Amino acid sequence: MTFAIAVMLVLLLAAIAALHAYWGRGGLWPAASEDELIATVIGNAQARRMPSPGLCLLVALAIAVTAIWPLLLIGTSGTAALRPLLQLGGFAIMAVFLLRGIAGFLPAWRRLHPREPFASYDRRYYSPLCLLIAAGYAVLLLQGP
Repeated sequence: MTFAIAVMLVLLLAAIAALHAYWGRGGLWPAASEDELIATVIGNAQARRMPSPGLCLLVALAIAVTAIWPLLLIGTSGTAALRPLLQLGGFAIMAVFLLRGIAGFLPAWRRLHPREPFASYDRRYYSPLCLLIAAGYAVLLLQGP
């Protein structure tokens, strides 16, 4: 079961990383314009431009690292000495996704990101997805290699 969870996390996070890299290269999907993309994936009322290409690519890289981590957590031979460091990193990743997932349901977050369709998508998809990713990490961390 842990292998299947790890593979699902890898595929999901790799797709999310690829999407952020695509936006960093100027892609607009799932929108038709930059303003529509901002309203769909950022939702901040003050945002007038997408984050810089460099920032989008940095986020894509960070998510790509989190995509590799589940495979490290399920362990292959030769990682026993690194196990405490891998677990610490896994807990940090889990905490980030857990906090982001919870944030989407908090009034303060809602005030910062009120624009539609982001506000609705965040409650319905983005925040629950972050909680699901955090849960996947929790399973991997609690079950060990």
